[in-house]
Amino acid sequence: MSAHSVARILLVPLLIATSAVPGWSKQAVDLELIMATDVSRSIDQDEAQLQRQGIADAFRSKEIIKAISSGFLRRIAVAYIDYSSAFHNKIVIDWRILHNAKTANDFADELLRAPPTYGRRTSISDALELATKMIETNDIEGTRRVIDVSGDGPNNWGGQVNFVRDATIKKRITINGLPIMNDRGRFMSRYYLPDLDKYYLGCVIGGPGAFMVVANNFKDFARAVRRKLILEIAAKPAKIVPVSLLAQRRLGAKPQAYKKGCDIGEKMRAIPWDDDT
Repeated sequence: MSAHSVARILLVPLLIATSAVPGWSKQAVDLELIMATDVSRSIDQDEAQLQRQGIADAFRSKEIIKAISSGFLRRIAVAYIDYSSAFHNKIVIDWRILHNAKTANDFADELLRAPPTYGRRTSISDALELATKMIETNDIEGTRRVIDVSGDGPNNWGGQVNFVRDATIKKRITINGLPIMNDRGRFMSRYYLPDLDKYYLGCVIGGPGAFMVVANNFKDFARAVRRKLILEIAAKPAKIVPVSLLAQRRLGAKPQAYKKGCDIGEKMRAIPWDDDT
């Protein structure tokens, strides 16, 4: 008998016993996952739709269904939020339990039916605070708890992102990242960062096993998010993704310093410019 099978056999009685405790009503899952996608003004509606379509297609894929079924409990909980800044953030889909192809496809369909969100400014920190509150107040108990942040620029509003990241990971929540390297922003936004991947590595991701997968542009988002979701659900990033596509932080490792400072977005905001992304 494999170690995986033995672990499953040992886990089931424990879950049954736990669920029998008076007052215990949380549903156990392998993973609590919040997808937080950037809808600030630097992202147009075509790009926003590419993000949603990419995530929907990923959840419809056989690889994702297989990853869900590979867990001990064979079910995960997923929520989806559009973020820009606190006043404009929107919970597009609240918690859904996915355990087979039908529930994953239903999630994808619901996502594509949802109306677009229009945001202003970019506050990764506000997104982390909203996602953390959603995780801590739900009726779900995940073996792992993950916030998946994607975006094309640095934090420029709300709390300083590295401080909020540190507070988040203290609550047993891992933050993974999907920076979108968008060259269009070079001339259209004061917040363009050519090394956004290094910013995400040093200032955004954190917690046990935190990692990021880089999207080379918005058209590459679908490929990147599908790969990233498989890694998050299966929890085996280093064994699947080539090093060139993956930046991973080891368990307990200190964040890698970002040389320009994690307040680079706030500094850019002080530069006169006719935008408000």
